[in-house]
Amino acid sequence: MIEPVSTQGEKTDEIVKNVKFKVLRFDRDTIPSPRVDSFDVPVKKGMTVLDALQYIKENLDSTLSWRFSCRMGVCGSCGMFINGFPRLACNTQVLELEADVVDLKPLPNFDTIKDLVPDLAVLFEKHRSVRPFTLRKDIAELDNPSGEFFQTTDELQRYLQFAYCIKCGLCMAACPTVATDRRYLGPQALTQAHRYNMDSRDEGRDERKDEALGTHGVFRCHFAGACSEACPKGVDPAFAIQLMKRDALKASFGLLRKKKAAPLAPKVTSGKRMEGVPDAPKRTV
Repeated sequence: MIEPVSTQGEKTDEIVKNVKFKVLRFDRDTIPSPRVDSFDVPVKKGMTVLDALQYIKENLDSTLSWRFSCRMGVCGSCGMFINGFPRLACNTQVLELEADVVDLKPLPNFDTIKDLVPDLAVLFEKHRSVRPFTLRKDIAELDNPSGEFFQTTDELQRYLQFAYCIKCGLCMAACPTVATDRRYLGPQALTQAHRYNMDSRDEGRDERKDEALGTHGVFRCHFAGACSEACPKGVDPAFAIQLMKRDALKASFGLLRKKKAAPLAPKVTSGKRMEGVPDAPKRTV
């Protein structure tokens, strides 16, 4: 049997060093006063913080709780405070932290359900409040689409970066304004409001205005930039918020050009269907 080797020729299952993990523990029923538990973990090359937590649960303490799903930086479930910075546990390799001690805490600016599990309900409430979906005057077309809306490559690029949000909550955990104003919408929701405002297929800017530009909206941001530093997907919420401020000021002076919603793309009536391409399935909703 051929044993796995790293790119440097070393065995990938070789223990590089032991790292002490200090984990903040909390449970309303059994640990009402938060405490710190320490665990010694043998770390191998390529081992992530999520792998280390799995080792602790399987070998040292089965009661340890955290949230995870995809293990590949897509779902955003495993966000936590790692050595004083909000990160995804599955995207953070232990050896790259270059530390003999790793401190793990639940994300700040959220309530804690248990151990490293934050309560993200407020994140999704704020996200829903800005109506993060396509709004149009021709509601009949949205309910019963007869085709696709036309959009150019340039129009796509105006909002594409801001569409990469995975709702992990790291930007909210890093934001100093969220820490001092729990009603502030925060970088995640505001970025998604801007994402749909910039979408050429959308006509919902006025419907999002009261929430996004209200007392606890976009102008509560003082541009610390911490949200963009923490974002694991390069969404750059701080940039989106500044663009949103610019557009709001333009609109107040009547300088913001009104957007005409993208029309339906013309149907292709000529040509033959490619061989082997099946028909689209019937709608289920």
